[in-house]
Amino acid sequence: MALLVTVIAFALLFDYINGFHDAANSIATIVSTKVLTPFWAVLWAAMFNFVAFFIARYIIGEFGIANTVSKTVLEQYITLPVILAGLLASVTWNLLTWWFGIPSSSSHTLIGGFAGAAIMSTMSFGAVHLGIVIKIASFIILAPLIGMVMSVALTTCVFRICRRANPHRANRWFKRLQLLSSGLFSVGHGLNDSQKVMGIIAAALFAAHQQGLEVGIADITAIPIWVPLACFTMIALGTLSGGWRIIKTMGSRITKVTPLEGVVAELGGAITLFLTEALKIPVSTTHTITGAIVGVGAVKRLSAVRWGVTVSLVWAWVLTIPVSGVLAALFYLLISRIL
Repeated sequence: MALLVTVIAFALLFDYINGFHDAANSIATIVSTKVLTPFWAVLWAAMFNFVAFFIARYIIGEFGIANTVSKTVLEQYITLPVILAGLLASVTWNLLTWWFGIPSSSSHTLIGGFAGAAIMSTMSFGAVHLGIVIKIASFIILAPLIGMVMSVALTTCVFRICRRANPHRANRWFKRLQLLSSGLFSVGHGLNDSQKVMGIIAAALFAAHQQGLEVGIADITAIPIWVPLACFTMIALGTLSGGWRIIKTMGSRITKVTPLEGVVAELGGAITLFLTEALKIPVSTTHTITGAIVGVGAVKRLSAVRWGVTVSLVWAWVLTIPVSGVLAALFYLLISRIL
């Protein structure tokens, strides 16, 4: 029982860290364009992070991404030490990338950690559902690409529609619209990222049931209502804590963003997140909004994008799953000797 409580505590800690690590994704542009101060921006984003719970529960009617994450490792190989090792690796990588201001993927570090610990526990790649892992990993490329295509299309349309508009008046309207676009992206962030931890907690409860604990669940998809409530609350609280190092990278270092471009980037990112929610695929909100911001900058001119910064971000994304997997394997070795 103590190990289960520890695993759930670390899962919620990861959710909290995910909130302040990824806060920059939904508020970087709105802060850089001075539509809201950092304090009001994180409050705005946190509110919509939690609103996502009611959308998933009462409008969508399911938590499909949580079910996908919980099935990353085959059921017979899910144990509490495996989950704990994966969470420790994920928390470690998230804190390191936050400290250095690198907007890495919280979702991919979670998947990499869970899979890496399971592989080490069995000394076999057969412990993971490779089809699910490959599908999730493919969106390291697809998520930013879709976000970029969406923002390029939206930017082109907006430029044509507003080509005769008064620049000062248009700028004022787009500042107002940024409140809507950032809210929509925050809903997408809450829907996507909260469910990842829900899937991990569901796996932990399933492992607890396999050990004969009454608090466990026999069906890994039958997630108790307290789990989504706790996860959506923690990610909202994490967002309230902000992520100022990463906000600087996302809001200004990739490309300079105007209110118009901020609206387009956030809408492009939000559409991508809603699409992947429908497909039940956990993706990185970081990858999505970065691709959207790059697309906005590229429409102006290719030189407007700081490609050196962008390439360094891509390297961080590619390395996230394998590095998290190796860290989790090391943590599993340590845990297996202690327990």
